[in-house]
Amino acid sequence: MKKTGVIVCSNAALDYIPHEEYIPIFRSVVIFGENEKYDDYTEIKANDFYERLEKDKSSFPHTAFVSPGRMEEIFDEMKSKGYERVLCILISSELSSLCKTVRLVAEEYEGLEIEVYDSCTIAYPQALMGLIAARMFNEGKDMPEVLEKLDYIRDHNHLLFAVETLEYLIKNGRLSKFAGTFAKMLSIKPLLHLTKTGKVETLETIRTSKKARDRMIDLFLEEVKDKNILPCIIHANAKEEVISYLKERVLEAHPEYKDINVYPLTPVVGAHAGPGTICLGYIEIDGIKDVL
Repeated sequence: MKKTGVIVCSNAALDYIPHEEYIPIFRSVVIFGENEKYDDYTEIKANDFYERLEKDKSSFPHTAFVSPGRMEEIFDEMKSKGYERVLCILISSELSSLCKTVRLVAEEYEGLEIEVYDSCTIAYPQALMGLIAARMFNEGKDMPEVLEKLDYIRDHNHLLFAVETLEYLIKNGRLSKFAGTFAKMLSIKPLLHLTKTGKVETLETIRTSKKARDRMIDLFLEEVKDKNILPCIIHANAKEEVISYLKERVLEAHPEYKDINVYPLTPVVGAHAGPGTICLGYIEIDGIKDVL
């Protein structure tokens, strides 16, 4: 059986999850102005990134994904370690053209079989895919078995999120400038979610952040009522009292969860969502119990 490894992109925020697997990361770049560039996590971590945005309200970052040259360097490294095949588990192709670019690089690269998997998601669900895939390959599982588990996670997760400010959504084209300005005048906060195909869509528009978070919790509780799930909270430097409130509301309804893991939204995603964004999500686990 071919020695198979796993690569994820930095949108998964795998750096913030303790683990012992060898999983190289395609690191996107956070860019301030024209020339100030930082590799995600290794050169700018979540806390430092969001603190900078809070201190400098005029600072508006943009991002770029890993260069083809750096992709090839990571492939070279894996080849040197004896890997014959690699599975790249990447951000939703509806949110980035990274999948397309990696496929183009893979077509020209020699000496390593490269498969690209569109996770149709970001953040913790994508990170869990990477961890499970790496673990399964290390245990000698073959590609079809691994892909079956990844497909299950892809089709059985949902992320709901509320933003604290509309500025980043507007500037990154998630809301039109006119619609965004109108929404700000009325203090409207969009409640968003990631669809099954990996698109960001508006579920509802709500008058205040507090009401948006309450509605997010209500929708979450409605969805998970009859499901066996792994819940998670993902945030862009949200206030501790907001995180605690979400936890308390969910655990009050479902004490069997015992706790809810909390993960930061890595800078290259937070640059688009904006500071204060908070996400309540889940992954159904009936189909992956044996590999958790």
